[in-house]
Amino acid sequence: MTISVRKLLAIAVLGAALAGCSSDPAPAGHGAKAAPGASRPSTDPSAPPASPAQRAPQQAPTLAPAPGGLTPVFSRAPEGGQKVVALTFDADMTADQGPRAASGERFDNPALIADLQRLKVPATVFMTGRWADEYPAEARAIGADPNFEVGNHSYSHYAFKSPCYGLPVVGRDQMRTDVERATASFTKAGVRNAVPYFRFPGGCFDDEVLRALAPLKMTAVQWDVVSGDAFAHNADAVAEQVLAGVKPGSLVVMHCTRSAAPVTDQAVQRIVPELRRRGYRFVKVSDLIGSAVKR
Repeated sequence: MTISVRKLLAIAVLGAALAGCSSDPAPAGHGAKAAPGASRPSTDPSAPPASPAQRAPQQAPTLAPAPGGLTPVFSRAPEGGQKVVALTFDADMTADQGPRAASGERFDNPALIADLQRLKVPATVFMTGRWADEYPAEARAIGADPNFEVGNHSYSHYAFKSPCYGLPVVGRDQMRTDVERATASFTKAGVRNAVPYFRFPGGCFDDEVLRALAPLKMTAVQWDVVSGDAFAHNADAVAEQVLAGVKPGSLVVMHCTRSAAPVTDQAVQRIVPELRRRGYRFVKVSDLIGSAVKR
């Protein structure tokens, strides 16, 4: 099966399941240019030591508004840049999934976070407010680690544009409130490293939505590499899809939810050392956007 076919299958499966589970590896939207099963290894010898560059930014860079005053959209660094890649992880949970969490379903993935820390991989976690409400201690720990930053993934993981893989839809007059409610959840949980970046549930948006969110002065963050980890059960296939798609400046979308993405942790254990072997350096989204702003 080719890589492109796997992508199409992952998106098709996602569309069928999103009404009951929350994940969003949709293809990247239109962008905006910047303004002026593996076993867990005990160590990764290719991992660099922590450095001042890995500290959380004091003020994360954002893109200037797109033409017409729209919210700008970022999906990868400009061509011709350094061999850097940003891994992003969506911590999804919808507003109505509390009973499933109460019955034991896990929407978090502590092992994945622990491996990213062990491997010294900077990463950006796009978190829903509902996830932060359900796992406040984990949200606080992620948001306190200087190797991580936390972006806004809405409060309820409802779509901002319809149709969007069967997701319930946020009313146009409630969109800003939904984003601000997620921010309030981060504050309540004690998330410190929050950045002014927003990821649309399902990756679904249009110019009208970008106009509605413009007063928030955030940068919308998409991706150019779909990992295919949503509902996947073959970690090697996920790793192969990422490794085949990454280019200098790529932005990879993955998930931090055990119930919807059970093999992401195993895939990361293969992806990280292999990309380092190929000469790639891992950065956060704020680093990619910062490099774009300077160009």
